[in-house]
Amino acid sequence: MEKSIEAIWKEGFMKNEALVGPKVTNLYNQKSIHFIDKYKRMFKTNLNAIAIGSTMVLGASFLLGIPIMGIGLFLVSSLVFIVNKRLSKGLESIDENVNSYEYLKSFRSWLDDQISVNMKLARFYYPIIFLSAIMGFWFSIKNGQQLNETVMSELMVKYPDLNVVFGMPLIGLLVMILILAVLALLGGKIYYWDLNIIYGRVIRKLDELISDMEELRAE
Repeated sequence: MEKSIEAIWKEGFMKNEALVGPKVTNLYNQKSIHFIDKYKRMFKTNLNAIAIGSTMVLGASFLLGIPIMGIGLFLVSSLVFIVNKRLSKGLESIDENVNSYEYLKSFRSWLDDQISVNMKLARFYYPIIFLSAIMGFWFSIKNGQQLNETVMSELMVKYPDLNVVFGMPLIGLLVMILILAVLALLGGKIYYWDLNIIYGRVIRKLDELISDMEELRAE
């Protein structure tokens, strides 16, 4: 009976950190290259989606009378796109001429750096996204009049003693500041949750593959 790939790996993977035999070497190399190529495609697709999506939202925001939200989202998306586009250069520079284990470890190191940078950025861009959405609707125009003017007129009639700061109810302003603080504090974790939704399965597969290689080296 023909041996499974796992069986061939176990026979061919040695403690001296080298793969013995071209057949086993090719198996590892093909699997590693295929894995990283798949990630590269996903990464490129998501970057293109960010660029196209933010441009469409920007245009739609002007048509819907909420340009502040569109501009804010576009600026944040542009920052994310530019930063990750630059980070992708490190991905392209990973040496494919090393053995599979070192290849995957180099990729994992790049991935850790990329995640770290985006987690730091997320502490700023999630609050900006929220603020852009709130300000976008607050200053939106409907029937020739800004929403904030309509809302404040009605509130002042019902609550003449309402405390107003910067043209907003004080209580609303405080709630908004609180939410912004929470988003800034938890921005990194929120990004990590988003990351797991998109790339979680791929990253787990990467860690499993590296772990299998390390176990084989230790035998």
